[in-house]
Amino acid sequence: MAELAHVQDIWAKMLPISPIYTHLLSTITLTSATPGTITARLPLLPIHLNSKGTLHGTVSACLVDWAGGMAIASTGREKTGVSTDLHTSFVGTAGEGDVLVVEGRVSRVGGTMAYTSVEIRKEGGGEVVATGLHTKFVR
Repeated sequence: MAELAHVQDIWAKMLPISPIYTHLLSTITLTSATPGTITARLPLLPIHLNSKGTLHGTVSACLVDWAGGMAIASTGREKTGVSTDLHTSFVGTAGEGDVLVVEGRVSRVGGTMAYTSVEIRKEGGGEVVATGLHTKFVR
């Protein structure tokens, strides 16, 4: 439970000073955290959709960025680092009204670099929407 409170605190400090997170992720809810992992829920709204009415790739990439950083925070760090590499694979889709479940996991946090993986899936059926890898400079 201490990890969840710590990550929620980091997120509460980050949200008001990040315009992109404020725009895209203001409705995300952190639901669990253990050392090195976080889970969150994001109900999809019209701002999350592309011109075809499905989840915009920018939102998936933003979630990989965010969840990787929050997973690093779950290890007890106050700062989540600076991105050096971000890879997102778009493997499914979702639409307005769907709820995404986002799981971020730390693969390794070293003295200089941190490596994370993220899976984004639809709540309920569990269909994978996107996966990602995120590397951050943390020193």
